[in-house]
Amino acid sequence: MKIMVPVRRVPNPDVKVRLKKDGTGIETEGVNFLINPFDEYAIEESVRITEKGGGEVFLVSIGTAANEETLRAGLALGAHRAYLVTVDGSLDSAAVADVLAAVYNQEKPDLVIAGKQSVDTDNNQAAQMLAAKVGVPQACFAYKVELEGTKASVQREIDGGLETKEVELPCVITADLRLNQPRYASLPAIMKAKKKEVKKVTPADLGVDPKSCTRVLGLSQPPPRKAGQKVASVDELVEKLKNEAKVI
Repeated sequence: MKIMVPVRRVPNPDVKVRLKKDGTGIETEGVNFLINPFDEYAIEESVRITEKGGGEVFLVSIGTAANEETLRAGLALGAHRAYLVTVDGSLDSAAVADVLAAVYNQEKPDLVIAGKQSVDTDNNQAAQMLAAKVGVPQACFAYKVELEGTKASVQREIDGGLETKEVELPCVITADLRLNQPRYASLPAIMKAKKKEVKKVTPADLGVDPKSCTRVLGLSQPPPRKAGQKVASVDELVEKLKNEAKVI
């Protein structure tokens, strides 16, 4: 079983980011970058599958040389090797899917497990676009994954319960937060990760010329919330909701 896991480098979601004064992006000075949390669940599930039935897990990250650190962190979690596709600037979901599809077509993995979305852009698009570009089925927001023969059974949470999808391999699965509990990287695993292969390529090496279809015009902070008000009675509350907030 060969499993491909896309990995994104994102700012630490527990730290409040600051915008550049011109609104063109976020300040990266002093910001701690990590593996996208959803991708950690994808790596963990992939590693568990290969630990149980054999095979290998390879990671794919698209970005600058700084992404190698992110990939090494993923390798320390149990992945076997990695691709670093170096690009200048950022790519939108469609362009990311083009690059991932090029890697997929070279490697021909049996399965792709991706995080359901990245915590910086929250687009939730690249994995679905990848499935469409390479012509394989998809099962998104996985709560539980079971493999049997050439099929994957994927449970996912929906309003009021669980839904089970069955798809043929190869396929694309996206991981939700409750799929598993990612392991912590041990010191021996971190040391081993330093020696694992990280293959550095460009989109041209993969035979693809990714072009973003969208661009960010600007970023801005949301307006500050107004302070709340204390009311002395229910009648006063109703009056304010009716005449000031105009919600009733």
